[in-house]
Amino acid sequence: MSRLRVRPGTPHPLGATWDGSGVNFALFSAHAEKVELCLFDRQGRRELERIPLPEHTHEVWHGYFPDLRPGQLYGYRVYGPYEPKAGHRFNPHKLLIDPYAKALYGELRWHEACFGYRVSSSRGDLSFDRRDSARSMPKCVVIDPAVTWGPDVAPKTPWSDTIIYEAHVGGLTALHPEIPGPVRGTFGGLTDPDVIDHLVKLGVTAIELMPVHAFFDDEFLVRKGLSNYWGYNTAAFFAPAPRFISPGAGIHEFKTMVRKLHEANIEVILDVVYNHTAEGNRLGPTLSFRGIDNASYYILGDDPRYYFDTTGTGNTLNLRHPRVLQMVTDSLRYWVEECHVDGFRFDLATALGRDRDTFHNDAAFFDAIRQDPVLSRTKLIAEPWDIGPGGYQLGNFPPGWTEWNGAYRDVVRSFWKGDDGLLPDLARSLLGFADLFEHRGRKPWASINLITAHDGFTLNDLVSYNHKHNEENGEDSRDGHDDNRSWNCGVEGPTDDPDILQLRDQQRRNFLLTLLLSQGTPMIVMGDEQGRTQNGNNNAYCQDNETSWMKWADLPERDLALRDFTASAIAFRKAHPLLRQTRFLHGEEVPGRDIPNVQWLKPEGGFMAAEDWQDGLRKCVGLMLCDEGTSCVLILINAAPNDLSFRLPAAKGVEMWQRRLETVHGEVGGAEFAPDSEVTMTARSMILLEG
Repeated sequence: MSRLRVRPGTPHPLGATWDGSGVNFALFSAHAEKVELCLFDRQGRRELERIPLPEHTHEVWHGYFPDLRPGQLYGYRVYGPYEPKAGHRFNPHKLLIDPYAKALYGELRWHEACFGYRVSSSRGDLSFDRRDSARSMPKCVVIDPAVTWGPDVAPKTPWSDTIIYEAHVGGLTALHPEIPGPVRGTFGGLTDPDVIDHLVKLGVTAIELMPVHAFFDDEFLVRKGLSNYWGYNTAAFFAPAPRFISPGAGIHEFKTMVRKLHEANIEVILDVVYNHTAEGNRLGPTLSFRGIDNASYYILGDDPRYYFDTTGTGNTLNLRHPRVLQMVTDSLRYWVEECHVDGFRFDLATALGRDRDTFHNDAAFFDAIRQDPVLSRTKLIAEPWDIGPGGYQLGNFPPGWTEWNGAYRDVVRSFWKGDDGLLPDLARSLLGFADLFEHRGRKPWASINLITAHDGFTLNDLVSYNHKHNEENGEDSRDGHDDNRSWNCGVEGPTDDPDILQLRDQQRRNFLLTLLLSQGTPMIVMGDEQGRTQNGNNNAYCQDNETSWMKWADLPERDLALRDFTASAIAFRKAHPLLRQTRFLHGEEVPGRDIPNVQWLKPEGGFMAAEDWQDGLRKCVGLMLCDEGTSCVLILINAAPNDLSFRLPAAKGVEMWQRRLETVHGEVGGAEFAPDSEVTMTARSMILLEG
């Protein structure tokens, strides 16, 4: 019998809650028959006690323990039927992670005991497994959430002014020479003044961190000596991944990171994975949700032994269930209210709005976010696809959401590769894809424009490889996308040929300048601004090493020059509201100037006509944007393999065209040109002018 005092407690809030006098534990399970709280020693090695939670209210098991304090390690054992044919997979021999755990201690150590079944015959029959998994499992930690924030002020950058930098917590600082070894690759590493100074000088306004929720290294990767670097396999939606916390720092290190970034006027956006969990398909491990209430947490198949899977990971969370929806929204609010996060990017967001085979943009999840007084004010980014029927939903998310624009990526890549017939699509890309986003009051910034992302080639590799080279992943390069729309400029991989290097540098600048001059919200990927390479690996999800990490020291001059060029392009965007419109541009007349706000120009002079847009071989065009003042921006683009002369337009109020940026040599500033004069457009280049 336990010597700890136990009281009924309350069914809310869910999770382990320290109130200054004791700890209340509450766990939802609609189908459980008994729940035991398991307490462990400080090292998490020895199970000290198992205490049944004394009360069961509204499908929540709960109890209050006056003698427990923050720092206590715990887990659950949940009793109920093991009936896979009915969708139930209870197994009290498996220690389970609290879905509301705010911290985890230790990592998962793979063992057969982690699985709720065992193969019981040569035919592969599965039977109930009685081996105890506690020694292999990380332990939940009771936390004291109190922290002194000080004068933390969220930047609240308007969407129209936002420039996103996608980064990996570990990879961003793992190679930084000035950061102490134990702190590299952690939340603490991101607070280093050199790192923050880099982001500030670059000019980005938000850092989008790849998954920081607790995740584990998949068993098949561990067997190959690899790891889950990206982290898209969440095991606990409230707990930061222990691997990102410096030794002895504690979970408050994350909050310190947020405060330091806010002080630099940089918002923090978290990449979150609420579409599935780390438990995989029916043959996966029993770590948490499966053992707590499989039939509630997951969408099951017509045969409840199996899972309905639109994520490609083996399972899909059941956000139609009110308690699962509550868990997700509680998690989001926790990261906003307790950790001061500014927004979220939702992985495979189509899955969040599904009713099995059908996507609904008024699904319960979207409605819950929209009416929430906290979450509706955050930055919301959808990855608008999954692998289920009708999974590609670009442009179909509800008001309040922005979306990763995969169409933008594909068009711009193909255009600069030299593909024919893409000028009309390039025009859509430069002006924010009004055909997809201009409805229900949505704005151009709803399009998150990207050339690259964590998934795929880096910018450097996009212009250096025609084919993926994923041999390091141990899957014979069968993994990763084949539709890369890349061009190696003449040689596959590294080269010393100065002409090829020059062309690659031009192409890198073309991509970045196109991105930063387009209407919408630009997203740059960690290291693209200074030539980071993955050696042709376009699926480095399992490469927690120098393949994926950002290099800081001994950068070649061409990569340092690219960094400076990127900063100059961002500065120009910030200085010109013409490039950050809050409404879609359709060539309306500018008041007081008698000219349209958008004009498309031919290099030979004059405006683009219908037949010009239909000319599939035409790859050179000019875009002139003008506002109500005297300002005009002129963007000249030539993706043709030959040099061309471009006759500059005349515009009311423009006496001279000032060159601001060009991509051949990356020069900033320079020459002046009179209206109606001609400039030489080098093959595969851009020129940015201001009048």
